[in-house]
Amino acid sequence: MIIAEQKAFEEIEKRLAPFTRVLVLGCKGCVTVCSAGGAKEVGILATALKLARAEHGLPIDVRELTVERQCDPEYLEPVAVKAGDAQVILSMACGAGVQLTAERVLKLPVLPAVNTVFIGVAEKAGTYAERCQACGDCKLAATGGICPVARCSKSIMNGPCGGSTRGKCEISSDVPCGWQLIIDRLEALGRMDLYDEIMDEADWSTSRDGGPRRIVREELE
Repeated sequence: MIIAEQKAFEEIEKRLAPFTRVLVLGCKGCVTVCSAGGAKEVGILATALKLARAEHGLPIDVRELTVERQCDPEYLEPVAVKAGDAQVILSMACGAGVQLTAERVLKLPVLPAVNTVFIGVAEKAGTYAERCQACGDCKLAATGGICPVARCSKSIMNGPCGGSTRGKCEISSDVPCGWQLIIDRLEALGRMDLYDEIMDEADWSTSRDGGPRRIVREELE
C-alpha cells in the first residue's frame, strides 16, 4: 500500500491562511490503513483547524467528507456537491488522489495535507516499512521475493557490496543488508542456484523514460 504521513500542522495552517471555508477530504484507501488520512484523521484535523482559528479569534467553516478512493473518478462525484461554497479542498489522500481530485474539481484549489512517502507494508501497528519503488521491471522471482531495489540501500542488482557487516548495512546497524536477506531467503527455499545467475540490468524504460507512465487495459474499457 501507499504509505503517507500528515504534514506539519504549521504548514497546513500557513497554506490555509487565506481561506475561511474549507472542505477536509479524506480517503478510505491506503491512507486510512496507515492512519494518515481516513475519516478519523479528517475529524482530528478539522477540530485542530477550528481550535487554532478560535485561539486567534479568526473565522473558519470546516466541512468533512471521506470518500472511498480519491484516485478513482467514480467516487469523486459527491465532492463538488459537499464542497458547496467552500473556497478550498484540503485533501488527506496520497499525491495521486490529490491530483485526480484537482482534475475533477476544477473550480477549487486542492491542497495536500499529507506527504506520500513510499510503497510499503505494515510490520506491526504503527510501523510501516518500504518494500517497493515501482521500478516497472520486477525481479522478485529471481531474489526470493525480496526486492534489491527497495531493500538494498544502494539498490545493487547482483549480490551485496563490501560494506555490510554481520548482516547489517553499512549505513546503520539498524538496517538489514538487503542482499543478506535475499541470500537467507534463497537458502531457506533451496534455490541458491538463482544467486549464481546474473540478472540483466533493469529495463528502466518501463519506469520513467518518456514521461508519466500509463497502463491501458482495453478489455476493461
